[in-house]
Order: sequence, then C-alpha cells, then structure tokens
Amino acid sequence: MRLTLLAALTAATPALAQTPCGGDFPAWVKGVKAEATAKGIPAETADAFFSGLSPDPRVLKADRSQGVFRKSFLEFSKSLISRDRLTRGRALADQWDAIFDRAEAEYGVSRGILLAFWAFETDYGAVQGDFETRRALATLAHDCRRPDLFRPQVLAALEMHRLGEFDLNTTGAWAGEIGMVQMLPGDILERGVDGDGDGLVTLKTSVPDALLSGARMLQHHGWRAGEPWMQEVILPDTFDWDLTGLDTELPAEQWAAMGVQIRGGVLTNGLPASILLPQGRKGPAFLVYPNFRVLFDWNKSFVYVTTAAYFATRLTGAEPYLAGNPDPALSLEQMKALQTKLAALGHDVGAVDGILGAATRIAVQKEQARLGLPADAWPTPELLDRL
Repeated sequence: MRLTLLAALTAATPALAQTPCGGDFPAWVKGVKAEATAKGIPAETADAFFSGLSPDPRVLKADRSQGVFRKSFLEFSKSLISRDRLTRGRALADQWDAIFDRAEAEYGVSRGILLAFWAFETDYGAVQGDFETRRALATLAHDCRRPDLFRPQVLAALEMHRLGEFDLNTTGAWAGEIGMVQMLPGDILERGVDGDGDGLVTLKTSVPDALLSGARMLQHHGWRAGEPWMQEVILPDTFDWDLTGLDTELPAEQWAAMGVQIRGGVLTNGLPASILLPQGRKGPAFLVYPNFRVLFDWNKSFVYVTTAAYFATRLTGAEPYLAGNPDPALSLEQMKALQTKLAALGHDVGAVDGILGAATRIAVQKEQARLGLPADAWPTPELLDRL
C-alpha cells in the first residue's frame, strides 16, 4: 500500500506538476498543496504541513557550501575515524547482534557497512541534525537548483505525516534526510522497515527500523550478498598506473597475476574489481568490488564513500591502511584552476568547485597519460603547470 501511495504522489500530474520553482513562496506552496490534494492527500493534512513555513536561508547556505568534501582521503578519513568511534561501533555490533544478523540474512548487507554509515551519518544516532525537516524540504523544492529531486520528497513527507510517521516538528539534516542512517522521506516510504514490530517506521528512535531500512535500501540499489566491497592491496613498483581507477574493471585473479597482493586477506576470485588510489600511487591502494559502487547511491561524494567503505573494513577486522607518502594536495584555488583547464580541454568535470570527485579524477588520469606522467588520477602542481 505504501508503494502504491508513493507512486501516485510522485507521478506527473498535468498542469499541476508544471508549478514553477522559485518566485513567490506562498504562491509556490499553494501550487504544491493543490498537487498534493489532487493526488489524494487530505486538504487538512496539507494545510497543517505547510502552516507557518518559510524558506530557510541556512539550508540554502549549506547546499551551496559543502567544503568538507574538498579534503583529501587521508585528511577526511582521519577526521572521521577515531579509536573511540571504532570501539563504540564494535560494542554496538555486539549489542544489536541479532538485528545485524537479520540485516545480513534478509538483505545480504554486512554489518560493517551499516555500522559505517550509522557512524558517519549521525555518530551512531547521537547527532541527527537540527534542521526542521519539512522546512528544509520545502526550501530545497522551492529553490531552482534541484526541484525535481526535492518536490517529490515534500509529497512523500506529506504522506508520512498522513500515516502518523512524520511529526510536524521532525528535525534532521539540512537536505531533508531523517533518522539514524539519514534517509529521505521517499526512500523511507518505499524501503522503510518496521524492524521492532510496533506498526510504524521510525528511523529517529528505533535502531532496528533504522538499520533494517538502510540494509533494504542498499539491497534495492544492487548490493550483492556475501561479496566484499573493498580490500587494501600492495602494488608492485612496476604497476601500470593507467589501469587504475573505477573506469577499469578486471577479474580479481587477473589483478593478482599482475602482482597485486591483498594485504591481510584473501583474494576473491571470479569477481570484477578495480584498483583505487585515492591519493595516487604514493598513497593507500585498494581493490574495490561491485558492492563498492553501490555505495554511491547512498552518497555521491567520492571521498565520503571511499572513507565509509574503508571504515567498514576496519569495523570487521582489517588493519589500518598504509598511508604512504602522497604528493601534497592542490590548494582550493589550484584545484579550481585545474578543473577550469580540464573543462576547456573538453573533459566533463562537473562543477568547478575545487572537489576532486570521480569525474575530475578521470579527466586528470587521461591528461596525465597524454602528457606522459604517471596516470594515477592524483593531481599535482606539475600537472597543473603542464596544462
């Protein structure tokens, strides 16, 4: 029933669905309310949901400035992973052992991955965000940067309110995510799990609901049961750096034949895998499998996903990575200058934002190869000068 209702809410409604973003906020609200009631939301529910709402400038500021993702992998991982966070994660794994076993049995998702996202998203539920969720969603849906993403989330939150699973004073992240593992209302409606059997899906207060909902969402996005996501590796000095990066996949045993060695583990033969060098050939090296790619459906940031995947391996017994001695990272202005030059050469780097994301890394590697530099996707001042 929940899926049917969500499909009805998010389906295009001729005329009503054309209400533009931006402009007068009360007029925009009136349009969304009309769309919601046309799709079966009671008028009184819509009136209560939008009562007293106005755009939140803090949300727009947060949406425009996500500078934390400009950190390098080593900086980012050191800022998020601590001995205390590891210790608490392992203790919670024991405390909620039956729920983690259920997540793996029903959805195939490792406890390490669920613990990593639980830790990074809300510090195991302790910091779930203080933004008023309905106001945050309305602000982002009204804003013209990503209305197609957030307008359906407003309608989903309305439906959750009708079901009794969304209080009007609900708070969460600035982008509208709710609960211990931070899921958007549409994902909660589609893939929320009543893990504690109380008849409701409440991700803010129920650990079973939150963990099982997160597991179900990962399964929906393609998580493969019983398969690894990441292993640290040691590469030979003669390795062909052109073969590194997410756009090259080879069978794991083929990497082994090239001299790739698993550090503290066993190679998983038969699986496609890529060699990932988050800070180039002089830094840590990982072999990543199809499950690693699924994590980008949870968070689009390359450095966040790589760090979460690595933390999940630590929580399940892996040793700390070999940090190596990578070349220094470019400054913010240098990275923007590099992205500008790469875009001028015809590469798709997305926004010129100073963030070394997946698209920029691919462009860097291609230019390194063209210029005869080690093509490890880690930008250096030498590359910037050569361009």
